[in-house]
Amino acid sequence: MQFQLSEEQLMIQQAARDFAQTELKPGVIERDEHQKFPTEQVKKLGELGFLGMMVPEKYNGSGLDAVSYVLVMEELSKVDASASVVVSVNNSLVCYGLESFGSEYQKEKYLKPLAAGQQIGAFCLSEPEAGSDATSQQTTAEDMGDYYLLNGTKNWITNGGTASTYLVIAQTNRALKHRGINAFIVEKGMEGFTIGPKENKMGIRGSDTHSLMFNDVKVPKENRIGEDGFGFKFAMKTLEGGRIGIAAQALGIAAGAYELALEYSKQRKSFGKAISDHQAIAFKLADMATQIEAARMLVYKAAWLKDQGQSYTLAGSMAKLYASKVAMDVTIEAVQIHGGYGFVKEYHVERMMRDAKITQIYEGTSEIQSLVISREILR
Repeated sequence: MQFQLSEEQLMIQQAARDFAQTELKPGVIERDEHQKFPTEQVKKLGELGFLGMMVPEKYNGSGLDAVSYVLVMEELSKVDASASVVVSVNNSLVCYGLESFGSEYQKEKYLKPLAAGQQIGAFCLSEPEAGSDATSQQTTAEDMGDYYLLNGTKNWITNGGTASTYLVIAQTNRALKHRGINAFIVEKGMEGFTIGPKENKMGIRGSDTHSLMFNDVKVPKENRIGEDGFGFKFAMKTLEGGRIGIAAQALGIAAGAYELALEYSKQRKSFGKAISDHQAIAFKLADMATQIEAARMLVYKAAWLKDQGQSYTLAGSMAKLYASKVAMDVTIEAVQIHGGYGFVKEYHVERMMRDAKITQIYEGTSEIQSLVISREILR
């Protein structure tokens, strides 16, 4: 078993770390405060090739492996989870879905600009009554011959207002249940497609989260992804990879908060010595470091399995379940170590604690991950 990263992976990791410190950290508190989308930073991420990392070069991607991708996600998330979730959605859900299951026409028209970072995409599955139960799609796509007529509402859509390309899951034949679901490519600006107000969120406030409404939107037949009835399988297969990205995000949030707490503990004096010299704080730091390293091994293993072409369903769910719990536990302790300073925005850890919570919810809740894991181990 090889634990050493390659020279290329180390270079990519360093590039992401440098970008996070020089481009994301300045202004991150202000963006959180005002729910400001990191437009310029996302543009630069695209120029670095971070928005189409695993897409082959022939489709304008970087042609890198999944391990490199999680390294980038981890480093960006140490500083700004609102920016890293854009990278996650564009890579894990949108680009992966189109590359793996899209037609050549769809790859040429939609995947290339997405992988090049010229556009960003959105993945539209959740609805007011269809979150964890993805089979209960109320959005419908009626087959009209040359096109589908799309009607319905999608909720909690990351990149909802800034995306150009939307992958929308909809019910075509209700009698067939999950076998009657399809996936469609919808473009911003299509008649009948409207974007609701931006959600006022607890965490990842810089990310762009909206509800989307479809009212008799005509979607060309060539914009259906895969065969008729493939939509549910498409969504599940795509989300499997998405879990690795969010697990890496959770890992990064935890690692970033830990690094801040470690540095602060060495500087802050109490009873005549650094608080890190007090066993109560030193033991907290030891537990945080151990949990983070365990989460890191789970995340890297899931990415490695994906690169090897092996099944990563179980590993991905384990990584997301555990890393998201570690993100919550570690950020809470980071705030505690900072004391009163941890409760104010200037020291970053209160934002990280708020950001950590969403990692237990999106791309499949922790309860859904436990369901997936239990099914896999009981087979």
